[in-house]
Amino acid sequence: MPLDVERARAETPGCRTVTHLNNAGAALAPSPVLEAVIDHLRLEATIGGYEAAAARGEATEHAYDAVAALLGARREEIALVENATRAWDMAFYALPLRAGDRILTSTSEYASNVIAFLQLARRTGVQVEVVPDDSDGQLDVDALRGLLDERVKLIAVNHVPTHNGLVNPAAEIGKVATQAGVPYLLDACQSVGQLPVDVREIGCDLLSATGRKFLRGPRGTGFLYVSAPFLERLDPPFLDLYAAEWTAPDSYTMRPDARRFESWESSLACRIGLAAAVDYALALGLEAIEERVTALAAELRERLRAIPGVSVHDRGARQCGIVTFSVAGHPAGEVAEALAARKINVSLSAPEAARYDFERRGLPVLVRASPHYYNTGDELAALCQVVERLPGR
Repeated sequence: MPLDVERARAETPGCRTVTHLNNAGAALAPSPVLEAVIDHLRLEATIGGYEAAAARGEATEHAYDAVAALLGARREEIALVENATRAWDMAFYALPLRAGDRILTSTSEYASNVIAFLQLARRTGVQVEVVPDDSDGQLDVDALRGLLDERVKLIAVNHVPTHNGLVNPAAEIGKVATQAGVPYLLDACQSVGQLPVDVREIGCDLLSATGRKFLRGPRGTGFLYVSAPFLERLDPPFLDLYAAEWTAPDSYTMRPDARRFESWESSLACRIGLAAAVDYALALGLEAIEERVTALAAELRERLRAIPGVSVHDRGARQCGIVTFSVAGHPAGEVAEALAARKINVSLSAPEAARYDFERRGLPVLVRASPHYYNTGDELAALCQVVERLPGR
């Protein structure tokens, strides 16, 4: 069924104050998420933090079931952490990589991930290699297959890059990884919440994501999926008394589930809010969300391309809810400031966020607009009107 956009807007307080087209940064939370977080914080302030945790244990545990349902996983395969980068890092640094091992990644890879690759290369001598794009601009699956040998110990790519509307062929990459027996780490930070993401269908061993973007959860939330058969191959980069049990003065035992990647302290209010955000998305339906978000982004690209001097830079055979563009004669920061003056939220994508792709394509800093299902065609038109009326045009 089509989404009830008016209801979604009514349940989104921010829609009354701004035109929010920065959902790839942090989406506007719906009222059920806001209320879930505030209610728990109020309970902590009233009866105490530990006591509130005990009273709301079922609600905090529900977050594991909600995220598992979102990803098509089992609850014991889910770890809840404070952000997507921590989730990704906990997985990456747990892998037993050493000198001579090869890591294959994409041209559109995000800076935080590449910095981790380069740090490990400096420390241990692993080799980082970038898989070329195909003619549509997404990762070339045939090229990936041709790069495989016995020294490839990790395929680590993004599902949706931070600066481009393309959707990488995650399931096709998964088939290659499975056939070769190579671990597969998928960064789903920008895809979860705007696209259906099923880890069984994709075939990844590890997946990281955030709550704050298209999922519409609180900031300071993220999660990691670790497939059950893969779990025992990983040694987390650090442990505490939650991730492991101190069993004797000189020994410990790690947890048997993905929570070995967690630490004891976290924001329980935010975890409850994350669960509320997942429940909200699942109730709407991920297919319906994808259909609306993709349509809005396609409409925005069409409107922008019709404006003289505007270039849209998104690639990919399949595209999603991230739209990046530049305006001739107007730096991206100037465009964003003009939009902000009209209470239209966008963000910037800079070369240092995805240097492989920016430098190869000679891209400047880009304006990034990312609609969600609660946005409207009138809001897209308002953005384009500001662009058309920039000084000197």
